[in-house]
Amino acid sequence: MNKEKLNLWHQEEQYGITGWDFSHLDGRWQNELLPWNYRKLVLSYLKSDMQLLDMGTGGGELLKTFHHPSNRTQVTEAWQLNINLLKHTIAKQGIKVHALSAKYEDALPVKNGSLNMITNSHAAFNPKLIKDKLKTGGYFISQQVGALNNYSLSRFFDSDYVPAYPDNTLLKTVADFQNLGFEILLAKEAQPSMTFFDIGAIIYYASIIPWEFPDFTAYHSLLN
Repeated sequence: MNKEKLNLWHQEEQYGITGWDFSHLDGRWQNELLPWNYRKLVLSYLKSDMQLLDMGTGGGELLKTFHHPSNRTQVTEAWQLNINLLKHTIAKQGIKVHALSAKYEDALPVKNGSLNMITNSHAAFNPKLIKDKLKTGGYFISQQVGALNNYSLSRFFDSDYVPAYPDNTLLKTVADFQNLGFEILLAKEAQPSMTFFDIGAIIYYASIIPWEFPDFTAYHSLLN
């Protein structure tokens, strides 16, 4: 194996990610569009006088596109690098940032019945806690990565791979919320395709999602 190429692969492994920003892959991958638009769904229900909490906000990238009043917006985040970023960005704009430990990333440290809407894009959640924190008539809008996301690619690198969250399915999630008395207004799922245009892009992608690519290294996963 070419030493220069190995060094480039190692650089991809070490590049890392800030917030939920995949711009390092711009022009190097292609994702099939989902048959819905999460942001538009949120905005179709979100009103300016609502109390909003965004769970697992990452670097606040998606939250910022909601343009919701800062004094009516709160977020949770459990990854320390993101927490540090949020303290220097949205927190300075008046948005309340609840820093969580990774062990309790589904926590909602707010008063019961205090929120009109909880949004959640790809973060863990507890349906009972969500019910407790929402006001009567409140909304929970979530877009999740399912149990089998990247399954074929993960199995390509590790034939013994088992999904980290096998119960994270639409069917189970809908049932859990219905059992708590929620009305389900919309429930959809999709299996969009993903295409990478260079090996380095795959290495970078796998290195930043360790729960789907456990123990991944370019040398051992690609050369052994």
